[in-house]
Amino acid sequence: MSNVVALVGRPNVGKSTLFNRLTRSRDALVADVPGVTRDRKYGYARCGDASFVVIDTGGLNDETGDVDAATARQAHEAVDEAHLVVLVLDAQAGLTAADEIIVAELRKRGKPLVVAVNKVDGLDERTAIGEFFALGIETLAPIVATQGRGVQQLAQAVVAELPAADPAVPPDGGIRIAVVGRPNAGKSTLINRLLGEERVIAADQPGTTRDSVYVTFEHKGDQFTLIDTAGVRRRARVKHAVEKFSVVQTLDAVERSNVVVLMLDASEGVAEHDVHLVGYVLDAGRGLVLAVNKWDALDDYARKRVRDELDRRLRFIGGCETHFVSARDGHGVAALLRAAKRAHRAATREFATSELTALLERALVKHPPPLVRGRPIKLRYAHQGGRNPPVIVIHGNQTERVPETYVRYLSNFFADELQLRGTPVRMTFRSTDNPFSGRRNQLTRRQQLKRKRLIRHRK
Repeated sequence: MSNVVALVGRPNVGKSTLFNRLTRSRDALVADVPGVTRDRKYGYARCGDASFVVIDTGGLNDETGDVDAATARQAHEAVDEAHLVVLVLDAQAGLTAADEIIVAELRKRGKPLVVAVNKVDGLDERTAIGEFFALGIETLAPIVATQGRGVQQLAQAVVAELPAADPAVPPDGGIRIAVVGRPNAGKSTLINRLLGEERVIAADQPGTTRDSVYVTFEHKGDQFTLIDTAGVRRRARVKHAVEKFSVVQTLDAVERSNVVVLMLDASEGVAEHDVHLVGYVLDAGRGLVLAVNKWDALDDYARKRVRDELDRRLRFIGGCETHFVSARDGHGVAALLRAAKRAHRAATREFATSELTALLERALVKHPPPLVRGRPIKLRYAHQGGRNPPVIVIHGNQTERVPETYVRYLSNFFADELQLRGTPVRMTFRSTDNPFSGRRNQLTRRQQLKRKRLIRHRK
């Protein structure tokens, strides 16, 4: 087993900034407002030859709201899982009663403690950490997480306190599935249902998830990484900086994923922003599965209306699978993993050049390309140029003049014939010079010279 270290503390003391420094990443969302982090976020830190798992947690406070209570539960679970706890304190605020309550709670759990006194910039370090010795914790490390000052020394102190263990190695994440959609569509509920535990916070209010949370798990012998993301609203409604950063992380999660499960709220139908999200996923070249959530709450008339709306507004997505589910009670949820596997398998298939060229010839016979300025576009052969998504490269002449409508025709033709469901097919065209054109011109010049000689001889 690898060692696990949990970062805990009050809101806005710098836990996520320290997490990013230890893991040498920008995975945790950081903003100068309290309560940004709510779910557990895992990363991997290395110090010399040693490495360990780091868990970023939400801030512990004395609020009693549902989201705050769920955040506290997530932090407590991280502490129970950890071999050592790093308590992050704010030197600028000094030692507070809330800090003392957190320390008392951690002592009850019997975990080794290391204190990281953050934000000592502009202060005398000895004076800044002096009052924190009153907590009775032996290891105090002054740091400036935003600058990385003292973080290496903190990591060395953590390693010295950890028991001997195997190095922490990131697992093979398998198929990465990003769950995206508008706020309150049921993304976190779906993640928890698939995992069989309350791994991420789900509440009946929009905007509960702010950070992208990556969770690796195994299902029937297959490895998956589920990515819970923040809800994406129309740009005009995104006003706060934290929400803007959350949207950026969501779009980044789409780029990192293999397959995207786009969740729609059946009770709200297909909104314009849902259409934009579908377009973004397809432009990113990711596999796509539609999950229409809260299906159990609709009557037959409302269900027909939603189906008609899907057919009308999302007709352009082609062979994408659509599943009608209820994340709350689990109806239809397991089918989403199977659909994601099919989409990923389609996106990563390999094809022989002979097979693709034969399909190209069939497509040309069925619907030849149009003339351009009276000259035909000649498409000669096709081969595979990439996977995930599939890229088909077609060679010919005047390929730069192939109309966009004909590109779509070829893309749909190949997708249908190859049964590529759930993944976009990208077409690339290359103009190929005729290798005999120079020889033909050369023979023509020879013939002209020979003709001139004959004329002179006759004279």
